Amino acid sequence: MGLLALLNHAVNFAAPAFWLALLLPWLDRFLTGKKASAMSRPRQFGLIFLAGLVVLVLGLVLLGQDGKMLTYLALVLTAATGQWFMRRG
Repeated sequence: MGLLALLNHAVNFAAPAFWLALLLPWLDRFLTGKKASAMSRPRQFGLIFLAGLVVLVLGLVLLGQDGKMLTYLALVLTAATGQWFMRRG
């Protein structure tokens, strides 16, 4: 596997966590109409993205395959729970 193919796989592996982390803080503020958290959006993005990557790697290691729906369910639940905790802070 070449370097570009490896980079392509890494970007596509992290894409669900990236987009979820990017959109979740914005949607929280849009849907509630209030300031979402005492934390800034970049910090919320970073924390949710990091937690999402950990979940994706754990899903790959434990299930032996990338892209299982159980992994994506865990990703969404982890991100939503993290956003909920940040909102209460």
